Amino acid sequence: MLAYQTRLSDDQARAAGFTGRRRGGRMEQTHNGHNGTATTTPGAQRRVLVVEDDPTIVDAIAARLRAEGFQVQTAGDGPAAVDTAEAWQPDLLVLDVMLPGFDGLEVCRRVQARRPVPVLMLTARDDETDMLVGLGVGADDYMTKPFSMRELAARVHVLLRRVERAALAAHTPRSGILRLGELEIDHAQRRVRVRGSDVHLTPTEFDLLVCLANTPRAVLSREQLLAEVWDWADASGTRTVDSHIKALRRKIGAERIRTVHGVGYALETPAA
Repeated sequence: MLAYQTRLSDDQARAAGFTGRRRGGRMEQTHNGHNGTATTTPGAQRRVLVVEDDPTIVDAIAARLRAEGFQVQTAGDGPAAVDTAEAWQPDLLVLDVMLPGFDGLEVCRRVQARRPVPVLMLTARDDETDMLVGLGVGADDYMTKPFSMRELAARVHVLLRRVERAALAAHTPRSGILRLGELEIDHAQRRVRVRGSDVHLTPTEFDLLVCLANTPRAVLSREQLLAEVWDWADASGTRTVDSHIKALRRKIGAERIRTVHGVGYALETPAA
């Protein structure tokens, strides 16, 4: 599979079921079914802002997400991304790290300061430090280039489902607070405290912690965590789990999450 799809030609667009007109070298698209009527897809009415300065990549991402039923806007630099996010209020950002103006990390900081929104970060470097910094400023997930459009679309769906689950949990809260020594997990408010002090976790970090806390001291494999937290069954994403675990350790204390080499992770609890 090619890492990126190329810009769609007019014939390719028609063959794929797209109709529309070109604007500024890009196809403004609507997706039609075989009978020529608009189809309803899982991403219908959800807004995704794609921030990427490479025209070929941004067009490929936008085309795939529109095919999935999402409304898509694009931005090619940091300032434009922040302005578009403020004006358009997207449900999710697909955000490249390296951007003109200011980088994706700064975009993430500014957007999250105004309104929490799930962020899928894209990075050209397989550098774990960059990934941890991205998670630290509010990104929920990351992908390293090159990547498949199929996987990117799947990650977008997963992040939006997590937001929906969190909203549902807020309206149907579980009673009580889970206390594991000095660690407290408030399911109703989706808040975590360590020694009585609030700890800010991203939605993904909170879900990951809850998954481990549901079976304290039990070892969960990376594949189990990937399936439970990300709804992603492809083992190629296990490095995502590792990076989120590292970010979570920095916030709640490294000693609270035990690594079982070659297997996975367990949440440590005080001895009874």
